[in-house]
Amino acid sequence: MPYLISLLAGVLSFSASATAQEPAQAELPPVQLDGQRDGQSLFQTNCAVCHASADADSRTPTVAELAGRSPQEIVQSLTDGAMRYQGYALSGEERRAIAMFVTGRSFETGMMHETIGKCEQSPVLQAPFAGPHWNGWGPDSRNTHAQSAEMAGLTEQDIPKLRLQWAFGFPDTSSAWSQPTVVGGRIFVGSQSAYVYSLDAKTGCTHWTYAARGGVRSAISVGEMHAAEGSDITTFAVYFADMRGNVYALNADTGEELWQVSVEEHPLVRLTVSPTLHEGRLYVPVSSYEESQGASPGYACCTFRGSVVALDAASGVMLWQRYTIDEVPTMRSRPDGGRYFGPAGGAIWSSPSIDVKRNRLYVSVGNNYTEPQKTTTNAVLALDLDSGEIIWSMQTEPDDIFITGCRNSDSAACPEEVGPDYDFGTAPLITTSHSGKDLIIVGQKSGVGFAMDPDDSGKVVWQYRAGLGSAQGGIQWGTAADAEKAYFPVSDLFREIPGGLHAVDLLTGERSWLRRLPNWFVGHSAEVAMGHNLPRLQ
Repeated sequence: MPYLISLLAGVLSFSASATAQEPAQAELPPVQLDGQRDGQSLFQTNCAVCHASADADSRTPTVAELAGRSPQEIVQSLTDGAMRYQGYALSGEERRAIAMFVTGRSFETGMMHETIGKCEQSPVLQAPFAGPHWNGWGPDSRNTHAQSAEMAGLTEQDIPKLRLQWAFGFPDTSSAWSQPTVVGGRIFVGSQSAYVYSLDAKTGCTHWTYAARGGVRSAISVGEMHAAEGSDITTFAVYFADMRGNVYALNADTGEELWQVSVEEHPLVRLTVSPTLHEGRLYVPVSSYEESQGASPGYACCTFRGSVVALDAASGVMLWQRYTIDEVPTMRSRPDGGRYFGPAGGAIWSSPSIDVKRNRLYVSVGNNYTEPQKTTTNAVLALDLDSGEIIWSMQTEPDDIFITGCRNSDSAACPEEVGPDYDFGTAPLITTSHSGKDLIIVGQKSGVGFAMDPDDSGKVVWQYRAGLGSAQGGIQWGTAADAEKAYFPVSDLFREIPGGLHAVDLLTGERSWLRRLPNWFVGHSAEVAMGHNLPRLQ
């Protein structure tokens, strides 16, 4: 059976900020702060040790890379983003001064909101799942990223005829973060600037916007709400998470907030994943910024533990929370007298998958931050849907204790041997082969893709080497599968051999075909979606 493979990062991300300008840092004088230190000296004191160092970690943006971002993005990072721990000691004016120095640009007056492009009419959603749709990360709770030609509304003959119909620019952002959801003739999508949009799929006009409390990286799930007493009208809600640990439910027709809850109290929490909606429950995995802050001087590392939270979709009430590391972090000492907290880590970066047949939920877990090493990190876990109890754990990369900056730090939290940082960044999808055999498919930053047996405690059926792997390479964020093949996108960022897209026989683990990326291409592995009855990639 032939297939079409599409990289969603390019197809569904739309455009970045329509107002992006070339940085002009060299043409601007330092920003003065009424007698206080200017932006340049603030940057040198607080930021240069990582961003201007020749020995900086490869994932740390250089000064030149920072110059291409907007001032608003820099302030957001220092306020409630990846650099918020460093920003805690800075005043608002100092954050703005740093932002203007590194970007070479001044702030626009306030945040830009949509002033044109509003839809003239916004009819209520009616039978939104009757026609073609893609809901949440999945497009279903098995997370196969497989879409039938009927549901896609495309045929082989349609592909060469596709043309741009409209484009939407996200205001005040430098990156399109969220995978769009297409349901009932609408597109629901989040943004880096914390705004969630309901757009018309045909025209791109805006039905409504909602301002979340943090940037929204997750895909949005749409689900049916309970009808009001005495009413026969069915309403729908949209569910999503933000980068500050909040989860939301909004009225899908109007954008009105129905409920909002915080699922984790740790100060460096973030939710990078798309929550999975299933039978009245919302399953939310939890990750954090702590891995990138752990080696910072003066930080008491590390105290975060990844978890899965089950919420009642109607009310937002927490039903259960299961930590990936069962032991609460405690203070520990090293022979040289250094102290740190552990065990910590086990963040979950990607969406959970639902196995209805076995009443289980599968999550892929990242590495330990601090010692001691646990068997439930760098692993796939199977949880009971009702209670959250861990049924089994399959670890594929032991001895991987990692926090950013340990190669240039004497922090007591750093292990004697720094691990390779081979997290699981992809959702562990579940698919059924033509023979009727169920398999869990998952890819790892090590560059290896796995097939696991859900009936044998996750035993590895086969493993496939798709790339060399690295802290930022290997397989991240997206795999796909159908009844014949598994598809692994690999970036191998900073490696000599470019990445590509691998199609692997589902039953044997043998390569069916490979399409390499051009040598000039640099980027992370993207999500992959595949449609049935469409032409094979040549």
